[in-house]
Amino acid sequence: MHALRIFGWSLAITVLGVAAAGVIGGPRDAALVAILAVLEISLSFDNAVINATILRRMSAFWQKLFLTVGVLIAVFGMRLLFPIVIVALTAHLSPADVFDLALNDGAAYGEKLNAAHPAIAAFGGIFLFMLFLDFLFDPERDVQWIKKLEEPLRRAGQLDVIPIVVALVALLVVGEAFSGDHTQQVLTSGVAGLATYLAVRGLGEFFESRGVGEEAGDDDEAEEVAAAGAVGRTGTTGTPKLVLATGKAAAFLFLYLEVIDASFSFDGVVGAFAISQNIFIIAAGLGIGAMYIRSLTVYLVRRGTLSEYIYLEHGAHYAIGALAIILAVSIETEVPEIVTGLVGVAFIGLALISSILHRRRGAADEGPAPAGDGDDADRQPVGAPL
Repeated sequence: MHALRIFGWSLAITVLGVAAAGVIGGPRDAALVAILAVLEISLSFDNAVINATILRRMSAFWQKLFLTVGVLIAVFGMRLLFPIVIVALTAHLSPADVFDLALNDGAAYGEKLNAAHPAIAAFGGIFLFMLFLDFLFDPERDVQWIKKLEEPLRRAGQLDVIPIVVALVALLVVGEAFSGDHTQQVLTSGVAGLATYLAVRGLGEFFESRGVGEEAGDDDEAEEVAAAGAVGRTGTTGTPKLVLATGKAAAFLFLYLEVIDASFSFDGVVGAFAISQNIFIIAAGLGIGAMYIRSLTVYLVRRGTLSEYIYLEHGAHYAIGALAIILAVSIETEVPEIVTGLVGVAFIGLALISSILHRRRGAADEGPAPAGDGDDADRQPVGAPL
């Protein structure tokens, strides 16, 4: 019943969306909507894991807002309106002209969207790459999946500017060596993506630390709680409840989630034109997929899955790093969507297997829990990373 409550809206929207497409356009359109929904889910599973790491730091109110207002932004904003704005900027047309083009000439609209792909890939790629680098160079990250790789990078991360320097060097390499005739477009969009990441992430952390400080009433305590960030499941044995972000802090975290969603949605929107050129079918199919990603995000938070399977977050971030590289490659070379989806699934799958093995090793080392000690039985054992 708990899972049904979380996924209920997604199931209802699926039935309504596919049925409406079937009534308006026939069985073919209904099938296209279903195919696009599956495409979006397969491409964005790692998105759900990343979203969950951020959403668990937010209050129940903002989690509900993520499932309501956030879905509207994802469906109508990122999957329908945002591509129109991108085409308008790159093709030097008014949004009204682009919308008319999308309605009446899907082929021409798809061509212009493909022409805007270098800018889209650079913006989204550098945003996601920064997300990956910030995780990899985080000096406070205790859990390590691939220790020989991650430990030296974690130590290097004590120098705060390292992720930015690496991202800028990567952008210069891509702009000069792999972008063909789109160098200026790639560099400009990449800098815009980097600035957006730093601004949204920085403001979110600033207001989060201020909000926690006011609630805790002590600067040192505020820094500790803000650094901890995550929150456990309410009412779950052995999982402590930490201070949740509210107010301006939660608002910027919400904005951060939406920008991350936009970065993940770029490849799906562009790739969707290979399946259909009708923007409403694309918006419906990708929108249904976005609903499931949001429901899955909340499910991961409520179930505490990230705490139980400790390497899932690592796998998702490695998948993000791979997606950023794929976006860079796709500026000049077409990359099939199935490759993007399989890479993400592979990293998530390996991380899940590693997490299960970690739990089994820890359980074997700890041995059976003493009789009648239910709290100890519920605690997660500690084992060595790979």
